[in-house]
Amino acid sequence: MALTLFDLDNTLLTGDSDHAWMEFLGSRGIVDAEQFNRRNDQFYADYMAGQLDIRAFLDFQLTPLTAHPRAQLDAWHREYLQERVLPMISNRARALVEDHRQQGDLLVIITATNRFVTAPIAEEFEIPHLLATEIEENAAGDFTGKTVGIPCFQAGKIERLRHWLQEQGRDWQQSLQGSTFYSDSYNDLPLLETVEHPVAVNPDQRLQAHAAAQGWPILSLHDA
Repeated sequence: MALTLFDLDNTLLTGDSDHAWMEFLGSRGIVDAEQFNRRNDQFYADYMAGQLDIRAFLDFQLTPLTAHPRAQLDAWHREYLQERVLPMISNRARALVEDHRQQGDLLVIITATNRFVTAPIAEEFEIPHLLATEIEENAAGDFTGKTVGIPCFQAGKIERLRHWLQEQGRDWQQSLQGSTFYSDSYNDLPLLETVEHPVAVNPDQRLQAHAAAQGWPILSLHDA
């Protein structure tokens, strides 16, 4: 059972799920659209430049979740999934996942975006395992605005994966044998260089150059 890892944003999706979530909240008047879109765009630019302050971004992203009960957030998420996420899922992305499923691989989405945003998306792909940035809930299931553990970002993805494999009773070195990771982002270089088969998907400029220099496969999942 080969380990196959998928980044989510701009990899399995032809866009960014957390950026789209904040835009969705602004479009509904749930947050101040002008203020949040400006900061949202700046954080996204920082991410693309490899300069994202992950803690500052998480504070920004998680604050709206604390202002509403979980049931309301879940209802909004269902609308967001239909309106914003499903149009970002290409036939090629679905086919790639299905190909690895048919091969009997161990499928995992590993993403810096928080679990609230990404768990329903993983379910849409029927990928059973999700490693995401975890956020704290109170006894009622509402969000506190705090994260739990290491953010699943940059080198943090390796630590989260190592811990998860240990929980699954899987050996780290054995799991890396035949492993594959699909990602679009230079931010994921630590994990790309850890797996046996790194694949650049719709890569940003820096990853495009690095992948070409290393002879890694470069793949587009945009539908023709």
